[in-house]
Amino acid sequence: MKVGVPREVKNHEYRVGMIPATAHALTQQGHEVFVEVGAGEGSGIDDSEYVAAGATILDTADAVWGSSEMIVKVKEPMPSEYERMRKGQILYTYLHLAPLPELTTALLEREVTGIAYETITDDRGGLPLLTPMSEVAGRMAALVGAYYLQRFEGGRGTLLCGVPGVPPGDVVIIGGGIVGLNAAKVALGMGARVTILEMSADRMRFIDDLFHGAITTVASNPFNLREALTRADVLVGAVLIPGRSAPKLVTRELIGVMKKGAVAVDVAVDQGGCFETTRATTHSDPVFEVDGVVHYCVANMPGAVPRTSTFALNNATLKHCLALANLGAEEAARRDHHLANGFNTYRGQITCAPVAESQDRAFTPLSELL
Repeated sequence: MKVGVPREVKNHEYRVGMIPATAHALTQQGHEVFVEVGAGEGSGIDDSEYVAAGATILDTADAVWGSSEMIVKVKEPMPSEYERMRKGQILYTYLHLAPLPELTTALLEREVTGIAYETITDDRGGLPLLTPMSEVAGRMAALVGAYYLQRFEGGRGTLLCGVPGVPPGDVVIIGGGIVGLNAAKVALGMGARVTILEMSADRMRFIDDLFHGAITTVASNPFNLREALTRADVLVGAVLIPGRSAPKLVTRELIGVMKKGAVAVDVAVDQGGCFETTRATTHSDPVFEVDGVVHYCVANMPGAVPRTSTFALNNATLKHCLALANLGAEEAARRDHHLANGFNTYRGQITCAPVAESQDRAFTPLSELL
């Protein structure tokens, strides 16, 4: 199979869809890999490393898209890339289609096989290709929250760890999943007081055991959420419903009960965000203020640490990349139902129920089309 790796074009996105080790694994099995010139620069990977791995460097994105049966990316295609997609082409990347009807329409009209990292599952019921970026984003959430608490960035001027004689700041995390746990690890490591709001009693027991009681767990409900927000210095939205738009758990009215100069970090922004006040921002213009609360809602947080993120992502994506290249999309899906769960669009149909429900469109089971 001919596999293409274009340079990412999203604002300040420095990750790349494939590292040399992945290119080497593909070429060793007889596949051709085309990499756009400079695609790996942001992650510290030189073109010569791809060449040494057996890949071919092409001068333009048009050449990469035009030469490839499968495109391997990190982020969803931007509008400038829609015209490059063509019928039957496999697109293997993060898609986050639920809040993106325009991209969904483009994939359907061009009959692209859109395989989303974030809906591929595993035997444990997890999302193995989403996990590494959730780990990165969660850890970053605590760091950016602490940074924007600084007064010159619009924050209330609180040092999260405090100092002797002055109490530490409060970090409130909504959701005890991968993002929430990783945000908690870093926040606790910085010396903050950490509270996680979680709906599952079993998950709260797990968190309590994991951190030996150092983190407060609270049942997530409107009453407890309001109380927690009144004392939060940093709020982290870490809510995920696979494939669906995130629920708006924090209304504007609740943002209004927070301290002036508090920081709200919405890690769920890729799925539309879990704050009513969320709007997607970029690394070049990352924050805005609503009712005195600083909002950080960057839709590609891990892009700020691309070296770590790119290699962590490829550790997870390699297995299915090889299966798609070796078997083709259809046979790979027949053999692996977890990979089949990643098929969001196929032959002009939406094959991911949560995406269809979020956009009020028709859903066609993949099994009916294969």
